[in-house]
Amino acid sequence: MPEGTMKAWLESSHLSGANATYIEELYESYLDNSQSVSAEWRTLFQQLPKIEGADLEFRHSEIRNEFKELAKQSHKTVVVSGSSDAKQVKVLQLINAFRFRGHQNANLDPLGLWKRDKVRDLQLSHHELSENDFDTEFNVGSFATSQDAMKLGDLYNALKTTYCGSIGAEYMHITDTDEKRWIQQRLESVQSQAKFSVEQKEEILKGLIAADGICKYLGAKFPGAKRFSLEGGDALVPMLKELISRAGTQGTKEVVIGMAHRGRLNVLVNVMGKNPSKLFDEFGGKHDEILSSGDVKYHQGYSSDFVTPGGNVHLALAFNPSHLEIVNPVVIGSVRARQDRRGDKVGDTVLPVTIHGDAAIAGQGVVQETFNMSQARAFKVGGTIRIVINNQVGFTTSNPQDTRSGEYCTEIAKMVSAPILHVNGDDPEAVILATQIALDYRNEFKRDVVIDLVCYRRHGHNEADEPSATQPLMYKKIKKHPTPRQLYAQQLDTEGSVSLDKSNELTAYYRKLLDEGQCTVEQWRPMTEHSVDWTPYLGHDWDDDYDKEISVEKLKELAGKLSTYPESHPVQGRVKKIYDDRVKMASGEKLLDWGMAENLAYASIVDLGKRVRITGQDSGRGTFFHRHAVLHNQDDASKYLPLQNIREGQGPFDIHDSVLSEVSVVAFEYGYTTAEPAGLTIWEAQFGDFANCAQVVFDQFISSGEQKWGRLCGLTMLLPHGYEGQGPEHSSARLERFLQLCADHNMQVCVPSTPAQVFNMLRRQVVRPMRRPLVVMSPKSLLRHPLAVSSLEELSTGVFHNVIGEVDDIDPKKVTRVVFCSGKVYYELLDQRRKSEQENVVIIRIEQLYPFPEVELQAELAKYQHVKQFVWCQEEPQNQGAWYCSQHHFRAAIPEGTYLTYAGRKASAAPAVGYMSVHVKEQQALVNDALSVED
Repeated sequence: MPEGTMKAWLESSHLSGANATYIEELYESYLDNSQSVSAEWRTLFQQLPKIEGADLEFRHSEIRNEFKELAKQSHKTVVVSGSSDAKQVKVLQLINAFRFRGHQNANLDPLGLWKRDKVRDLQLSHHELSENDFDTEFNVGSFATSQDAMKLGDLYNALKTTYCGSIGAEYMHITDTDEKRWIQQRLESVQSQAKFSVEQKEEILKGLIAADGICKYLGAKFPGAKRFSLEGGDALVPMLKELISRAGTQGTKEVVIGMAHRGRLNVLVNVMGKNPSKLFDEFGGKHDEILSSGDVKYHQGYSSDFVTPGGNVHLALAFNPSHLEIVNPVVIGSVRARQDRRGDKVGDTVLPVTIHGDAAIAGQGVVQETFNMSQARAFKVGGTIRIVINNQVGFTTSNPQDTRSGEYCTEIAKMVSAPILHVNGDDPEAVILATQIALDYRNEFKRDVVIDLVCYRRHGHNEADEPSATQPLMYKKIKKHPTPRQLYAQQLDTEGSVSLDKSNELTAYYRKLLDEGQCTVEQWRPMTEHSVDWTPYLGHDWDDDYDKEISVEKLKELAGKLSTYPESHPVQGRVKKIYDDRVKMASGEKLLDWGMAENLAYASIVDLGKRVRITGQDSGRGTFFHRHAVLHNQDDASKYLPLQNIREGQGPFDIHDSVLSEVSVVAFEYGYTTAEPAGLTIWEAQFGDFANCAQVVFDQFISSGEQKWGRLCGLTMLLPHGYEGQGPEHSSARLERFLQLCADHNMQVCVPSTPAQVFNMLRRQVVRPMRRPLVVMSPKSLLRHPLAVSSLEELSTGVFHNVIGEVDDIDPKKVTRVVFCSGKVYYELLDQRRKSEQENVVIIRIEQLYPFPEVELQAELAKYQHVKQFVWCQEEPQNQGAWYCSQHHFRAAIPEGTYLTYAGRKASAAPAVGYMSVHVKEQQALVNDALSVED
């Protein structure tokens, strides 16, 4: 087709938006058979961009976008100075190539060690263009500039400046067109180069001086001490200060930060405003407060206020252990609690910031889990700012080829279409621009965003390491490489913004602050009432008096609200039967089962105005079809929650089926409870053994957070436990692991056996002022066991019985054997004893295994002081369950001169057998052994 004819045809109405569907159908036909369309269309399709390495459908989607853009631009006349229409299409293709792949040729490595091949797509020749076309004007399509057309030479330089400078932007993987257009506008309109005032540049310089200054000061004052220096990644300090200041200006009231070791001391002093004299005391072995164990300096958290143009922002740096990345869901959970308390449903007021290592973000699965949670209803917080301190080494001696399979450490972020801004850590102005774009994107679209701060590590993994042993070339370069402070100070002096003399004055002033032990953060302010008040929950003991009782009348009222739903909301048949029974339970016609008592506990809590939050993989219904807190309309799938309709002004009731994860969800809920002590927060395992996957959270946060960091937590964990013949993986919640973690009265481990017990146990967790974690070995078969029922009167006492004595009328004088047990095995023992008509054996349930109820048990045993035979009976193998961890408690409680024996399965590597016939045989044998019944 002649060029003039093609141009005229392009400028006709064929490309208008109204014809989009027709054009797509034409293109589908062309893909199948190029001869099936007219010559004009065939010529145009042949000139459209080819995306290298993409499959056919991907190319089609790109071309559909190209058509949409051409339609938008159809009102503009192509500005041509002898150019061909074919080259015009190539120019648009060139723009797209830089958007897709410009980051691969960006100047990101401060050390200049990266060996990166030239990207063919970014070369003029690849698009059949050359420098001979530089003076020709072309329409620039959607390229964000004030001009409709540019000379190719100017456009090419603008593209390289925008996409191949100190910022390498990855965002074309984002599926939302508005988000991509937004990022294009922000980058292309300034060609990735921000303009800062002299005052702003001086503020950036101060941040670099501070980052450099504290590292050198600590190195000189405490040589050889571990400090996990930030040196090389100094831009993190001005980055965080800009992030907080800009967030405050935009209405943020709180910022919660989570990070590992690298740079933590720097952030504590130079961002959070921790007094350096306190840090120096810690290096010297002095501590203001003595916790039962304490923790090392680079695990410590801190809270302060930071003044911004929009008002004070409350800062919280989370405490965290060495376990890489596990603090991230803790931080996000804390943010969700703070947002819920503020009534913020979109994430405007509280901002989460997580700081990662380059090897850690690529290597730790919990990162994927938190990305996956980021838009889920139970866990969304309006997006997280994720900063990677990419020192290009990873940890001790690693190399990128050993720590990941992708080109970048940030590939994981693409799973949720998060934009990734790679930025050269030696260009602090580019770092600040990337920070501004990241925050504004997060606040605009409420989604995660990643800043990859490409830097280096001046020392080894810790200051005692010798990194040149394993990275000789890198560390030769680092030794000669100027610090970020030196580079920026020289840049400002050269451009006439800030003289070297002024830089030296600022450096001397910072050193003076350190020498005098003064706060180094000008924006620091004393804390005001931004965070929750923990005062009501401090200094309490387990037995402190509190308002326990609840009247039967009140229970009936709550039960009535709990057991009704609108007639216009039809429910599934089995669920209707459950609710019909609950109506009878509410009136007292029928004893309460487990599901009714549990829901009634929640109703009594929200009636007090307190929040109830429950997450788990089947929480709404209940894994074992017992809870049914969420009623699904069988006609339109709408939902009705009776617990959200107890009364006007009640406390919130939130129940969510969680993502299929344990470690990230448990960590999230731990974080939630550390920021929300007033209500009841529950994580429920689908099966108790699934808690294995969250073991790090139990070990390093739940069991020891108070001892290490003074952090209280009232998280409740429901772990279905009980030997029902379902095999090794769905029997045991690993009771022994939790008991092994018990010390210093750090948590409660309970095994309730009746509906009244679960009601009062859950309610006690809120109405009692003490806040400690609660681990519950919750039942499966007891949910519908005919003997596991309770009356409203039993609930109304408000008392959780740590020990339950014999329930049958057995004369204590005739007793020759006392059997201790916990959980569902009690009902099997009871059934067998009744069948055997034994009157010489009593069964005592220990419902709380920790803190061990020694006083209550001794009181119960007072009537059996003549008995010589005491037995602990459990379903678990001998090396598991409560036997090894608790037998010293049992022995201490029984009378002197008596002995304690074990009745249960023999020691085993597996938690349970996999064959039902063997299970039944073993179960009957341990029951008979406990009761001394011959087979």
